[in-house]
Amino acid sequence: MTLCIGVREENKNEWERRAPLTPRTVSLLREDGIEVAVQSSKRRVFPDRDYEEAGATLQPDVSACPIVLGIKEVPASRFRSGGVYMFFSHTIKGQPHNMAMLRRMVELGCTLLDYELVVDARGRRLIFFGRYAGLAGMIDTLWLLGRRLAHFGWTTPLLGLEPAHRYADLASAKAAVSAAGARIAEEGLPAEFAPWVVGFSGYGHVSQGAQEIFDLLPHRQVAPSDLAAFVAGNRAHTRELAKVVYKEEHIVEPAVPGHRFELQDYYDHPEQYRSAFGPHLGLLTVLVNGIFWSEKYPRLATRDQLRELFSRPERPRLLAVGDITCDVNGSVACTVRETHSGDPVYIYDPNTGEARSGVEGEGLAVLAVGNLPCELPRESSETFSDVLRPFIPALARMDLEGPLEKAGLPEELSRSVILWRGEFSPGCQHLREFVR
Repeated sequence: MTLCIGVREENKNEWERRAPLTPRTVSLLREDGIEVAVQSSKRRVFPDRDYEEAGATLQPDVSACPIVLGIKEVPASRFRSGGVYMFFSHTIKGQPHNMAMLRRMVELGCTLLDYELVVDARGRRLIFFGRYAGLAGMIDTLWLLGRRLAHFGWTTPLLGLEPAHRYADLASAKAAVSAAGARIAEEGLPAEFAPWVVGFSGYGHVSQGAQEIFDLLPHRQVAPSDLAAFVAGNRAHTRELAKVVYKEEHIVEPAVPGHRFELQDYYDHPEQYRSAFGPHLGLLTVLVNGIFWSEKYPRLATRDQLRELFSRPERPRLLAVGDITCDVNGSVACTVRETHSGDPVYIYDPNTGEARSGVEGEGLAVLAVGNLPCELPRESSETFSDVLRPFIPALARMDLEGPLEKAGLPEELSRSVILWRGEFSPGCQHLREFVR
């Protein structure tokens, strides 16, 4: 049993400045009798001195701590034999790029808990960055749209926007979007693409965050079923945008004609459904993808659908995709690779599948930044730390000597265990085949 937690420095890329525990949370944990060791970092959004003032112990290396917290994946070389770690491992689907890391943890007899798997009895995630992915993703998508239009020769109020990470904080970014919205209401957007329609797939935390930013612009909401008529009847509509939110019943249909869509049936038998989203691709100006997807579900936008859309003589209305979920080769076929904050955009050619960095050229502009919450590091860390804090005492006091069921963890944390002392937990046995 231990009452000490280590916080590692994030080193996945230069853009990652978040922390799982903030100085404020460290101070509160110390009041609960839990000591925190923090790896010194010049990159982290919270300076070392703030942690020192909160009572943390600064160390050059926290790998020897009984339990180490992080955000992103830990390099395989940083694990110690029998170590206990909690971070977003991105392994639960057998993601190939992280199997070497997972294999090394098995070899060393490590214990791995994953924030993504901390869920309640109904399967709802309790620790997440989703809202901040949506916030940053929408800011970046509006920036992309302004740049893409400039490439076509149009100067719009959106051209003055910056990506989320260039703003001092979220409030500054929101103020800039609001100012752009005021100019849109006064000056309008190019009539060539009117009406301006932004479609949001999904309605969870990611989509809600994206809509929170979009709603700062002048807009009206249109039901998916009314969109075709709206587009046909509003070709001169330039001083406000339209928002369309797609739920499952709008994007798939039963494969057998005449069968009625039922949400639970779709979850239970996704193979009996097919995509119905194709007709909407030609009606949207921007698609913001924020819906959960795995391979058992139909794709939202296939390569054939995009190829057909971009093979027409006229320029498609669809100018950009902000794929906040960033499932490579997943729900939207144009997401063929992950991007990062330093090189966030590429132009996708539906005919060849080529993806060229930048906003220039013919094709579809795609933003697929795989680590969007890091663009709002302070606010996202503060929220994350607040929701993580209630779980820390149980984590610090868990019994690491016996079996998982005797560890004394609450059910929410027990569900998050992928490895227990080098062995896969009951819910993660499917991962054994990926590390052989």
